[in-house]
Amino acid sequence: MEQKGSPLGTPENVAATSRAVQAMFARIAPRYDFLNHFLSAGFDLHWRRATAEAVRTVLERPGSLAADLCCGTGDLTFALARLSPGIVVGADFCGPMISRAEAKGGRAAGRHSARARFIQADALALPFGDQALDLVAVAFGFRNLADYDRGLGEMRRVLKPGGVIAILEFSRVRWPLIGPLFRFYFRRILPRLGTVISGVPGPYQYLPDSVRYFPDQESLARKLQDADFLDVRYRNFLGGAAALHLGVRG
Repeated sequence: MEQKGSPLGTPENVAATSRAVQAMFARIAPRYDFLNHFLSAGFDLHWRRATAEAVRTVLERPGSLAADLCCGTGDLTFALARLSPGIVVGADFCGPMISRAEAKGGRAAGRHSARARFIQADALALPFGDQALDLVAVAFGFRNLADYDRGLGEMRRVLKPGGVIAILEFSRVRWPLIGPLFRFYFRRILPRLGTVISGVPGPYQYLPDSVRYFPDQESLARKLQDADFLDVRYRNFLGGAAALHLGVRG
C-alpha cells in the first residue's frame, strides 16, 4: 500500500501523526542546524541554494510573494530571500524552530533577512488566501507531512495560476556504486551519530525510515501530476540522494 504520509505516530490518523512530528522537531531544535550541516557534509546548504536558483525567475517577479513551508530554522527562506525583491514567508508548525529562524534573521538584520518573515502555521491548513502566492517551496519537510495529497492540495490552492511549486526532498540514489555506500551511511551510521550528538533517541532513526517509505522520484512526479500541476520535472542531486521536483499551477 502506498504511504499516505509520514510513518511517525499513527499514520492513519492525520492529527495524531502531526502532533508526533511536531513534538519530535521541538526536541531536536537546539541542535538542528549543526546536525543538518554536519551529517550531510554541508550538502544540504548547497541543495537549498540550488533550489533558490532554480526558481529565481519566479522570485524576481515584481512584488512576488513566496512561502517556504516546513521551513525549520529558515535556511531555505533566507536563500530565497537573497534572490527576491518581494517577500518570502517561512512557515512551520513547530514553535521552537520558528524561534530559531527569527533569531537567525535578527543576527543578519539589514541584509536579505529584511525580506523574510516567519509565522507558525501548518502546511495542511495554510493561512494564505486562494491564489495568493507566486511560489511555494519545501526543503526536506514534505516527507514529514501527515497527508501528502492533502498537502499538495493546499499548496495548489494558495498558488496563483502560473505559480511554481518546488519540493526538495531525500530520494533514491541511482548511481550503482555510490548507492549502496550511501544507504549504509544513511541507515546505519547517520542515526547513531545523530542520536549521540543531539542526545535525543529516535528522530535520527526516523529520518532513514521515513525516506524508505517516501515516494521515489518518478512516484512523486506522478503525485504532482495527479494534483493537477503542469510541466512537472525533477533534478537529482548527488545521484539522487536528494531530488528537486518542480511544477506549475495551471
